Amino acid sequence: MKQDHIIEEIKRLKQKKNALILAHYYQVPEIQELADFVGDSLGLSRQAANANAEIIVFAGVHFMAETAKIVNPKSRVLLPDPAAGCSLADSCPPDEFERFIQQHPHHKVISYINCSADVKALSDVICTSSNALQIVRSFSESQPLIFAPDKNLGGYVNRMTGRNMVIWNGTCEVHDILSTEKIIQLKIENPDAKLIAHPECKAQVLELADFIGSTTGLLQFTIRDDSKKYIVATETGILHQMKKSSPDKEFIIVPSDTTCSCNDCPYMKMNTLEKLYLCLKNEAPEIVLSDELINRARVPIERMLEISGK
Repeated sequence: MKQDHIIEEIKRLKQKKNALILAHYYQVPEIQELADFVGDSLGLSRQAANANAEIIVFAGVHFMAETAKIVNPKSRVLLPDPAAGCSLADSCPPDEFERFIQQHPHHKVISYINCSADVKALSDVICTSSNALQIVRSFSESQPLIFAPDKNLGGYVNRMTGRNMVIWNGTCEVHDILSTEKIIQLKIENPDAKLIAHPECKAQVLELADFIGSTTGLLQFTIRDDSKKYIVATETGILHQMKKSSPDKEFIIVPSDTTCSCNDCPYMKMNTLEKLYLCLKNEAPEIVLSDELINRARVPIERMLEISGK
């Protein structure tokens, strides 16, 4: 089936089945263009919670689709490729994390949304990179905290807030791989460019950045900022929205290695137009979670939405 025909079939099936397509910024441009909403984890969570659709097709990774099911259990949630996981979520096995919590009594648990439903259920509140500082600051300074699973984001929040949170040792392979050497080289080659970085990057990278923010934060910065060139330290997919919003500006992605000019998340890119079409056509694969897990995991997510504002 040709791409144009697949696109038309997706549009037809979406309307016929009262389906909502949510897509993360890291999806391929063709999927972003088909989606009803494109955003980061916080924006997508809000959209899923407020969705009035029989079917939510989540073009993202597994933990994101789980989150959509948790906040909107009445809708059927489909994921085009069930193997689309997340290195960061995988770095925090629930049984090991539960033992970690037990080793730190009296600590409240803040978990980054990039974790499994089981880890969410063990948490007091969830955060995203958009609201992590706000969530942490909502606790009194005397309250000891655990932050999981991203050590880079946790370290950034500690530095920004002056806290001393106990941090789980997990990372996102897409952001953690970015090297200061390559970034310094790009800055030398492009002295008129500003470096913007996601807080999942290493501290050494963040120290070089002109601006640090969530995926949405990075996009909004490039829209309102006066510069004409940016070195972007995050996943390649966001460039589609940056170029759409600011066609007169130049964006240089920090490559993951010396063989390409990209930094793709292999899990995000597992979703394709064909898989999206088959997902809608067959109404599968579907995210299925027990009511007990949904109820436990929803509490810290709703706490996040209350603190950050729905």
